[in-house]
Amino acid sequence: MRIAIYGRDFNDTVLPYVQEVFNHLAEHHIQPVLYSKFKTSLHGKIKLPANTVIFHNHSELKELADVLLSLGGDGTLLDTLSLIRNSGIPVIGINFGRLGFLASINKNEIGSALKALINGEYTLDSRSLLTLESDNGLFGEENFALNDITIHRRDNSAMMIIHASMNNEFINSYWADGLIIATPTGSTAYSLSCGGPIIYPDSENFVITPIAPHNLNVRPVVVPDDNKLSFEVEARESKFLVSCDSRTVTVERSVKISIRKADFCVNLIRLNNETYLNTLRNKLLWGIDTRNY
Repeated sequence: MRIAIYGRDFNDTVLPYVQEVFNHLAEHHIQPVLYSKFKTSLHGKIKLPANTVIFHNHSELKELADVLLSLGGDGTLLDTLSLIRNSGIPVIGINFGRLGFLASINKNEIGSALKALINGEYTLDSRSLLTLESDNGLFGEENFALNDITIHRRDNSAMMIIHASMNNEFINSYWADGLIIATPTGSTAYSLSCGGPIIYPDSENFVITPIAPHNLNVRPVVVPDDNKLSFEVEARESKFLVSCDSRTVTVERSVKISIRKADFCVNLIRLNNETYLNTLRNKLLWGIDTRNY
């Protein structure tokens, strides 16, 4: 097995766990394939195996890795999408962050998790993505999102009106701070914090969740993922923001946006001792009230 490793710059408290990852890979005679920018951030802080291979981009990763290991939180794992794209390379995350819905492996379970990964004790969890289309080519070749695509006002601007349609049929004009279009994977992220529902990963739908809507009767709407959504913005400000997961650009008010299901999926690795419902219970602290028992 060829395991690629991606991460961000860490503070010193996390470095022993990073070193533990490389030590376990060496014990199992696995040659690490390390992202070049991550290697630079680790220079002088971590002892890397002598046989470590370096990759720089999506094209090189396709030829070098069977699995990609993300070191960090959910945001770090989302960053790996620009490297994985439509290659089908499965990804698994070790959580050095806070909640960790996607990067679900606890940093105290690194040894057992890597052993299970190397022994093939896992299944692949295929997750749908969103793709964004616009007349000015927003985000270029990286116009996809695993969690959500968000339209929102700039920090100093007034509330905006977002005219939404589905397959050219008018849905609503949202008077709000913004609008979140989330996948089932993203239903436990920003959408959830704005009152959206939790959607099971293989439900084959999206949720449209308004951000701080002016009208209190406006609620999240779940729609089948085989539909095409279109949006036009009306606002006092000449520009607004659009985000694909953690990537954000400033957009002219005249730009029209369409969102649909992407033509490819991302394969998340789920170890055999993990289930989606178990993750929900652990991360959302369901049942922690002893009165439930």
